[in-house]
Amino acid sequence: MNILITSAGQRVSLVRSFQEELKKYFNNGRVFTTDLNPILAPACHISDKYFQVPRVTDEKYIDTLLEVCLKNEIKLVIPTIDTELLILSENINNFKEKGIQLLVSDLDLIRECRDKRKTNTFFEGKGISVPEQYNIENLKYPVFVKPYDGSLSKGIFIAHNESDIKEEHVSNPKLMFMEYISDQEFDEFTVDCYYDKNSELKCVVPRQRIFVRAGEVNKGVTRKNKIVSEFMRKLKYIEGARGCLTIQVFLSKKQERILGIEINPRFGGGYPLSYLSGANYSQWVIQEYLLDKNIAEFNEWQDNLLMLRYDAEVLVNDYEN
Repeated sequence: MNILITSAGQRVSLVRSFQEELKKYFNNGRVFTTDLNPILAPACHISDKYFQVPRVTDEKYIDTLLEVCLKNEIKLVIPTIDTELLILSENINNFKEKGIQLLVSDLDLIRECRDKRKTNTFFEGKGISVPEQYNIENLKYPVFVKPYDGSLSKGIFIAHNESDIKEEHVSNPKLMFMEYISDQEFDEFTVDCYYDKNSELKCVVPRQRIFVRAGEVNKGVTRKNKIVSEFMRKLKYIEGARGCLTIQVFLSKKQERILGIEINPRFGGGYPLSYLSGANYSQWVIQEYLLDKNIAEFNEWQDNLLMLRYDAEVLVNDYEN
């Protein structure tokens, strides 16, 4: 029973969590990785074996991934980046016919999450407020600008006055103009939510983002707060949701008002904090998808656990460019 983590990049902690949990059930189980450039991907050197694959937009990507799975007795594939979710979701049945499960949500939900305009509609349909949306004719400064299909904070900026909005912004159909949410009034959270095979929410771990680097949390702390109860009530069931969904929200410091921002239906870069707090999503994935067990609701994770990340080295011998 082997597992494959795709686009592994720097997800060293994620790979190690699955290695540790898999050994509890399958002594000979291994965790493999893929990447566009595995030699320069630290997580690939930590995994039991790595494979190079084409870019996710390449027409050979799915065939290559499937071949890797079949040749290496891989039964479960876990994606880690937004850009591969659509094509993997489109191929769930293709892999399933070969005895391989993809830990990915249904295609309709992936599409809602990839387009932040649709994500706003989703939040509102679930009774969760979103920041006010502007069109180019009625901007209120400062205004938060971001592409509707972006990730890792790419392409976002704050326009403080009219002179900050250039012609390329006005003519860019992908840009959204939104109410600026002040960090003096709101705290920002990334919430790790675990959805079982039946799309039922089993665990909610809000991680307060203290410091973010390159779009991923560098310093964060777990908080048992209003978000937990609100999500268990309003997001108890999301059709087509499976595995870890990372949901970004703002929480008012005074009014406990929650504003939904975006949903990434995959393991996020800050998941290791939830894992180390006791929310063992890695184990639950193995139990569900490799052992066919049911997952119970869980809220016994450690509150107020602070994570401070730092850079570490992975050394590769005999490297030649």
